[in-house]
Amino acid sequence: MSATILSGSELAKEMRQEIEADVAEFVGQHSFTPTVAIVRAGEDPASVSYSNALEKSFGARGLGFQLHTLPDIASQQEIEELVSQLNANATIHGIMIQEPLPRGIDEAVIKDALSSDKDVDGVHPVNTGRLAQAAPTGRPAMVGPFFAPATPSGGMEILKRNSVNLQGKHAVVVGRSTIVGKPMALLLLRENATVSLCHSQTADLPGMCRTADVLCAAVGRANMIKGSWIKPGAFVIDFGVNFVEGVMVGDVDFEEAKEVAGMITPVPGGTGPMTNIMLMKNVIAAARRQTE
Repeated sequence: MSATILSGSELAKEMRQEIEADVAEFVGQHSFTPTVAIVRAGEDPASVSYSNALEKSFGARGLGFQLHTLPDIASQQEIEELVSQLNANATIHGIMIQEPLPRGIDEAVIKDALSSDKDVDGVHPVNTGRLAQAAPTGRPAMVGPFFAPATPSGGMEILKRNSVNLQGKHAVVVGRSTIVGKPMALLLLRENATVSLCHSQTADLPGMCRTADVLCAAVGRANMIKGSWIKPGAFVIDFGVNFVEGVMVGDVDFEEAKEVAGMITPVPGGTGPMTNIMLMKNVIAAARRQTE
């Protein structure tokens, strides 16, 4: 039997209405609009495309959007000064630094220059640290408020909205990036899953994947995870974005996997549409924290 397809596109449509209602409520209470500022240095085609998509998405939901661009010859100091100005601007509630930054720029320093209260993409060390230290969901957090990266947050939202109970489940995350793999592992851990974080040096990776009740792919290799790697009935969340002969595919071989998994996200139309949704939710949350 084929797996149930977990459509991020359909869930995103539903949540857009929720976001519009949240924005309307916020504006009614405070008489101004939650606003995000995007910082881009250079004209990387993927970055330009993404910022255009963000502007359209935010505008359609009634959220404020500002794009601040610098040339690809911008210096470290120029980028830091722009970030500092946005930190101090009370009309800006969220800031996102687009990557890639120009060659020679120290990305860690730029991220550290962000206000952690406005870091709606969850890349500042304070936010990553608080996520790592936060207690399981349902208990006192034991840390201050934080933002988690939008992409893994979107994957978690798909699981929650489809009533996947993670308590006691074995979750395997393939990929250890700081923007998807690691935070996804921490988010799963907060929901009381037992988590294995795997990577290119993991011994017997197919065998590890076959132990997963929940398998999350975030490795960046097209169709790497085969159907034979998947435990029958497992929940599969595919964060991969790869292009094979001009066609977008995930890290999971979808055609094979859907015949084994219990639920699976497609690519495209799975976790991708949820990233912007979670970013918008973070901007609204940031505006509330800064205002209330």
